[in-house]
Amino acid sequence: MDEQSDVVTLGVAGGSGSGKTTVARSILDAVGRDRIAYIAHDSYYREIEWESTEQQAAHNFDHPDALDTGLLVEHLEALKSGQAVEVPIYDFVTHRRTAETRRVEPRPVVLVEGILLFVSPRLRGQLDFKVFVDTESDLRLIRRIRRDLSERGRSLESVLDQYLRTVRPMQLEFAEPSMRWADVIVPEGGENRVAVDMVIARVRELLSER
Repeated sequence: MDEQSDVVTLGVAGGSGSGKTTVARSILDAVGRDRIAYIAHDSYYREIEWESTEQQAAHNFDHPDALDTGLLVEHLEALKSGQAVEVPIYDFVTHRRTAETRRVEPRPVVLVEGILLFVSPRLRGQLDFKVFVDTESDLRLIRRIRRDLSERGRSLESVLDQYLRTVRPMQLEFAEPSMRWADVIVPEGGENRVAVDMVIARVRELLSER
């Protein structure tokens, strides 16, 4: 980062189903939700006027260009300067942004979570401490299948088709190589309590320094 800020910005990245949400929630619970502004990168999927279900099915949601990272960077800059932001609410069933937004107030810590957080140099530059959650691909796939079937109204066939067509190729092209930018790599996600506790200790240390 170019300038020192009183706000600690923390990024938690990792493949789909890696357990990064579990790690993020552990940080929220340990540090205190009243001290953390929490944002998910996947709230920033671009708004698209779908012309057909076929167009929607063929869209690559796993490429960095599918996300409005520029807007996320603007929101991080605003939070660090003490301004509240209106975060989009994305509906993963309709693949559209809803008419509503979620107001996020500035806090001493800003925690951002997402698969592709470390891909963009501009976004990386906003993060003081970067954590990558590294989990075996078969376990990530199982978790993704369970989530998409239970929470997003997907069929098993559509989940597997998307995984083979875009999720796995984009994981190999973008997400995994971005691991080199991480300050800490957490194997096995939220199951690794030693690594998670180390991350929490580092966040507290950064807070005390500010």
